[in-house]
Amino acid sequence: MRLKMGLRWVALLSTSALALALAAPAAMAITSAADGSPMPSVSKRSAKPAPGRRTPAKPVRKAAVEPARPSLGETQGLHRTEDPLELKSSVALVVDQDTDQVLFSKNPQAVLPIASITKLMTAVVVTEANLPADEVLTITQDDVDTEKGSRSRLTVGTRLTRGEMLHLALMSSENRAAHALGRHYPGGLDAFVEAMNRKAAELGMADTRYVEPTGLSSRNQSSAHDLTLLVKAAYEYPIIRELSTSPEAQVAVGRRQLQFHTTNGLVKNPNWDIGLQKTGYISEAGRCLVMSAQLAGRKLIMVLLDSAGKYSRIGDAERIRKWLTAGAGAPLLQSEPLVR
Repeated sequence: MRLKMGLRWVALLSTSALALALAAPAAMAITSAADGSPMPSVSKRSAKPAPGRRTPAKPVRKAAVEPARPSLGETQGLHRTEDPLELKSSVALVVDQDTDQVLFSKNPQAVLPIASITKLMTAVVVTEANLPADEVLTITQDDVDTEKGSRSRLTVGTRLTRGEMLHLALMSSENRAAHALGRHYPGGLDAFVEAMNRKAAELGMADTRYVEPTGLSSRNQSSAHDLTLLVKAAYEYPIIRELSTSPEAQVAVGRRQLQFHTTNGLVKNPNWDIGLQKTGYISEAGRCLVMSAQLAGRKLIMVLLDSAGKYSRIGDAERIRKWLTAGAGAPLLQSEPLVR
């Protein structure tokens, strides 16, 4: 009897000792953490999933994409107009610069925002004013775009000559340069805009209205018909032809030498002989392009407005060039002199 009781006590003690031994590491770990030493952490991410089970992927949040604003031409349904060349521009006009013969026409009387094509009239008014090209103008806060928030490398305080400002406005479509040109006109900006509209009326541009010299405002509007008249007038000035077709230029801005480039890649294209050009873009206007170019043995004026797509105006110009140089013969549409 005593022997059995002794064996039971031995078994009980052995069991207790084993439990204490198993609990000791945990107790040590807790004590270790409590006294300030680092306590090992177990990450749920580091735990390996059981064989055959896949950890579900966390959903990826997609950034909200703001839909592109439609141009005025799109809202008017002009992009639904079909044409034989399947152009992406809702407005197109090709005219012989010497005879006014219309070779291609698509919505030529539509009045739309013209974006930086505006700067061509800015250049005409500045040039006709005969203001000193070497006079130094200063970019101020007044020249900063508050309408579209466009950026510029011409920081406030930049000092350039009027000739340099005109060069950057025509070649690189520099908005602050164009605005500064208007602001430094005799009588100020209001007088400059008045001169722009007076010149438009003088040229017979009945569908045209300007409210500022850069083209950032969608209220600067014209038609393809009117813009052919503007291109013809601007072409009369060698300085405008030279600066608008310049591929690049370097100007000193403070202590830095900044390189500027043309906004029209066709200027550098050997297939093109461009005598004058200007590009433009704001969302309300789409992509725009006007040019005077030698094509198929003729000096032609090409106007493309409200083109959909970043490179579509260039593609449309190439389609027109290939059609003309392929010896297409008779115009696609009935040719008539460019008269109202």
